[in-house]
Amino acid sequence: MKQRVIGLAAGAAMLAGAAGTASAQMAWMPGSEIVGQTLQVQTNGVMNSVYFGPNGNATITTAGGRAVPATWSAAGGQLCLSTGGPQECWPYTQAFRAGQQIALTSNCQATSTFMAPNTNPMQQPAGERG
Repeated sequence: MKQRVIGLAAGAAMLAGAAGTASAQMAWMPGSEIVGQTLQVQTNGVMNSVYFGPNGNATITTAGGRAVPATWSAAGGQLCLSTGGPQECWPYTQAFRAGQQIALTSNCQATSTFMAPNTNPMQQPAGERG
């Protein structure tokens, strides 16, 4: 059960990374589009919700309504989730896009489908001031 919950969360993370591209005008910082957002993650027919909080905190809400505290990180081209044991990580090279589903396979060989109902807007890089 714990591994399936992590798999769902990790899958959600991968969906976010593989779903979209940043334009040349916008700067994408991995994780910035999902912090403060909840993604839906389905693994082996079970749907979980993963909230990606600030400072690397996460909450995985199971199909049965149980809230599981977790941590998350987005670095090195991977989105990772952990509930206290080993991390489960998905490839994460592009920003998630609201409403788009993506299937990703984690380092645990679990395939999950992620969907971000909402995402944060991309930020324009700070300009030089003279």
